[in-house]
Amino acid sequence: MKKTDLVKNLAKKIQGKMQTAGVPGRFGEGAAKLPDRREQRKLDQAAGLLPFAVKLHGDLVKQLQALAEAGDGNLNTLVDRLLRAGLVAEPVVAMAKPVATQKVAATEAPAQKTPAKAADKPAAKAPAQKTPAKEAPAKKAPAKKAAAKAAR
Repeated sequence: MKKTDLVKNLAKKIQGKMQTAGVPGRFGEGAAKLPDRREQRKLDQAAGLLPFAVKLHGDLVKQLQALAEAGDGNLNTLVDRLLRAGLVAEPVVAMAKPVATQKVAATEAPAQKTPAKAADKPAAKAPAQKTPAKEAPAKKAPAKKAAAKAAR
């Protein structure tokens, strides 16, 4: 074998050892091992948790994230605690009641206008009159084209 072939083989051996070698202990000591998605889903199912997607306004999300960071740092537990407290303070049945009264109020006789509001309205304007369109001058054919037409 040539010397270059020996060096290539040695480089391949070194690369193979580097790829199979594990991460040194000092790099992984401080990091806690987080479960992957499957493991996390199994843990959540065992705890009785279900995914529940909700769309919220951006400012409310920022407030929730700030509260979670100020507390234990877990947004899920914070939202759970806030929802439970909100449901105890104001049941869902009480929230549906104002909606029903709004529908009933809409079917009742409409409120009469006060004269002050009618006086505040400006007088109706006369419709705008159209200006007559300008007539475009007729274009004359160039002399060459006119001569060509006459020759035909």
